[in-house]
Amino acid sequence: MRSTWRTYRGSRFGGVNIRDIALVCLADALVGASFGAISVAAGLPLWLPVVMSVVVFAGSSQFIFVGILAASGNPVAAVASALLANTRLVPLGFSIGTVFEHVSPLRRLLGTHLITDEAVAFSVAEKDAGSRRTAFWLCGIGLFATWNIGVLIGTLGGGAITDTAALGLDAAFPAILLGLIMPALRDRATRTAALLGAGIALLASMFLPSGIPVLLALVAVVPAMLSNTPVAQKESA
Repeated sequence: MRSTWRTYRGSRFGGVNIRDIALVCLADALVGASFGAISVAAGLPLWLPVVMSVVVFAGSSQFIFVGILAASGNPVAAVASALLANTRLVPLGFSIGTVFEHVSPLRRLLGTHLITDEAVAFSVAEKDAGSRRTAFWLCGIGLFATWNIGVLIGTLGGGAITDTAALGLDAAFPAILLGLIMPALRDRATRTAALLGAGIALLASMFLPSGIPVLLALVAVVPAMLSNTPVAQKESA
């Protein structure tokens, strides 16, 4: 049994460890089922969370949208809040620009739709360009498939799963992402930016609505970017 588990742990595809991606996809399916069940419990038609998951494919934004509607909020405000939360994916897309080099416009469009925090985290954790591309596409496609399957099961199952936090699934993704970025924190500039961004987000969350603190935390990236510019490197030399 231990030998089998060691083999499974070390199983790789295109230089990428598929075990970690599979675990994230499993958690994604469970959270998707929770989203589907919550949407139905909020009185939304069965088709809405399913179509939304295919077209939008952004878990946090979808939860925000449904949460506002469930609280009898304005649909326009729900859409605006969901879009605001999703703008964080813009800088994430820039961080994996090399993944979309020398690909067709159609494939680039598909890849843009598959950009998620997890797919980007797995991609940037790889050392070479080939492994980064493999990690992104494996994680992106895997998450898209498992999320939508989970949402469909959740909507059909009704209110079987109504509270993600009760099962501890709300902490699954943050814990996984933290583990993925730990190696990058060895770099002093990256570590400083991460701590500063976390502090900004934590402070802003006490006063501002969901989504905005994450955007404000991106300000912490500016000093790190400036410290890595050619001018700064020339001066340090």
